[in-house]
Amino acid sequence: MNSVVKIVPKDVDSIRFQEASVDIWDKKYRLTSKDGEAVDHSMDDTYLRVARALADIETESLRAHWHERFLWALRKGAIPAGRITSNAGAWAHKPATSTINCTVSGIIRDSMDDILQKVHEAGLTLKAGCGIGYEFSTLRPRGAYVSGAGAYTSGPLSFMDIYDKMCFTVSSAGGRRGAQMGTFDVGHPDAMEFIRAKRENGRLRQFNLSLLITDEFMKAVREDLDWKLAFPLSVKEHDPVKDALNDPTQFLWREWPIHDGYVVNDEGLVACKVYKTLPARRMWDVIMSSTYDFAEPGFILIDRVNEMNNNWWCENIRATNPCGEQPLPPYGSCLLGSVNLTRFVIAPFTTEARFDWDEYREVVKVFTRMLDNVVEINGLPLSQQRGEITRKRRHGMGFLGLGSTMTLLGMKYGSDESVQFTEQVSREMAVAGWEAGLELAREKGPAPIMTEEFAVTGEMLRKRPEMKRDGWKVGAMIPGRLLHARYSRYMQRVAEVAPQLVDELAQVGARFTHHTSIAPTGTISLSLANNASNGIEPSFAHHYFRNVIREGRKTKEKVDVFSFELLAYRELINADAMPFSNEAGKKLPEYFTTADDVTPAQHVDIQAASQKWIDSSISKTANVPTDYKYEDFKHIYLYAHEKGLKGCTTFRFNPEAFQGVLVKEEDLKNTKYVFTLDDGSEVEVAGDQEIEYDGEMHSAANLYDALKEGYYGKYQTTLSEDGK
Repeated sequence: MNSVVKIVPKDVDSIRFQEASVDIWDKKYRLTSKDGEAVDHSMDDTYLRVARALADIETESLRAHWHERFLWALRKGAIPAGRITSNAGAWAHKPATSTINCTVSGIIRDSMDDILQKVHEAGLTLKAGCGIGYEFSTLRPRGAYVSGAGAYTSGPLSFMDIYDKMCFTVSSAGGRRGAQMGTFDVGHPDAMEFIRAKRENGRLRQFNLSLLITDEFMKAVREDLDWKLAFPLSVKEHDPVKDALNDPTQFLWREWPIHDGYVVNDEGLVACKVYKTLPARRMWDVIMSSTYDFAEPGFILIDRVNEMNNNWWCENIRATNPCGEQPLPPYGSCLLGSVNLTRFVIAPFTTEARFDWDEYREVVKVFTRMLDNVVEINGLPLSQQRGEITRKRRHGMGFLGLGSTMTLLGMKYGSDESVQFTEQVSREMAVAGWEAGLELAREKGPAPIMTEEFAVTGEMLRKRPEMKRDGWKVGAMIPGRLLHARYSRYMQRVAEVAPQLVDELAQVGARFTHHTSIAPTGTISLSLANNASNGIEPSFAHHYFRNVIREGRKTKEKVDVFSFELLAYRELINADAMPFSNEAGKKLPEYFTTADDVTPAQHVDIQAASQKWIDSSISKTANVPTDYKYEDFKHIYLYAHEKGLKGCTTFRFNPEAFQGVLVKEEDLKNTKYVFTLDDGSEVEVAGDQEIEYDGEMHSAANLYDALKEGYYGKYQTTLSEDGK
């Protein structure tokens, strides 16, 4: 009897999930009952649960249709952020959790009562599973006199310690460690103390830290000018006779998030008393050396953030979520989601490889509606947070797998071709998203802020001189939709490629004020995207170890991981291929790129190409070799400022400072760690060696990190008898 074998062409959808990916899904996103029984029996069950929860927001007659469409988008690469994937449709099992990843605290006012009130609010926010950011430079500098207490303040850093301990204590929902961002103005008198804060072992380890860098400071650095450290002058302290407010050696006028109780001029600037003057480049060197050695503080180019903010007229942003992709106003919050770009590559690794732009745009539009429905089930614990998200309906859609996708297309990350591709991916997402925002506004109504009327102020006219040319005067009333669509710098850019769309948004108002941001997507990339590259990044490596935090363990655990593009290449082209192989039959093509192959300038170029069309911000790290020259390193941040970025973060492997999440075997083997035993003797071991401690086995690098950060309390180490 004759038989016919049907040959089915393989594509990216046929790549099997690796064990590490399934394991992370099981630990992070799979819904289980309180008894530990699986409710989601497969990844597709997770998608079914999420699609049902979000489709149920629709009117009853539309629910079946949108459930089908949402499920289609999820299966085609739309990946809601971790809080949505974990918690949507899970209220019967964990009713006190939120679907929102990103929040920012209310302004921390300069009083003990408000400092402790914000600690309480932050605890509730972290307990609900949200990350949170704060600005601490609103607190007066160390040594300033507190008249009510009749004493001198210990300064902002001492209060940050309280927030740090609170976060460590509060167990974040869903088995997720609490995440915090602390920001600080570069012009605050205690800025130097902030920069150096994490050099002390175990201090502020529940925080990411970022400086709020102003254009004024960057100008002072470039022109080798003096830099003044100052803090606002309160109305109570102000003596109109003695205070020479127009003397720049004594006072400065600066943007400040709080006006109440401070001396403010007609343009909305706050008088700040000068505490200290020093060369800007001296401060720059302190910042750069800290960043070079410790990868912190990060840079938030805060003037750029506020200049490009779609809500420029009613928000003064001073903080971000813990990873920096969402600059938010006081009590601001934002939902997140990412589109897996690898799912749109046709004929990968061939001369016919191409990107399916039509399907990509359609997934973006359906995903936009899906994310918009998350607002209705936000689960935020504070009324101020709920009010913010329902009034503005902020979205944070981004993408993941950019580096992997470039490899599938035969493109080197960082090349001119890849920069153009990055801009196109970002622009197409933006335009498709705002088209969906217009359609949703016509169907369901615009965000409430779009229909509000705002009084034109002198500050508005100072920030947007074109409003004067258009005839607007102080005191006139103007709707939010015009301030958003006509006078937002970002929407003016969108109007260059889609003028009719922006005209209609000005007439109707958008469904949301913001649509895009690019998150780091670490665990959703590893799990639900089968280790496609994180967010906007190239792959860290194509075969490496990932340090995973396990419940009940104090150190991280090493997990063997392959990049998605390597899995795909081995599945579709050459099953024996491996990185660094010298055998002809096992070599990878030259376009297989990792983070180490990309120069810092190329990292910045990729980020700049995307930032042009991303209305919030981007979480990205420029990897820098350990032996990268310090003088060259400093120029990365100047280049980032020149290219129009909203923020910049670098990572240079430095085992004395920290042990990261992603670790290459070569780095571990080449790094020695010294442990002090109970008898005072010292033992030196390589980072990849195994050590038994407290009844568990750990790599030397992970144990060193846990001891340094205080997870075991008293610092002591005992090696196993065989010395491993």
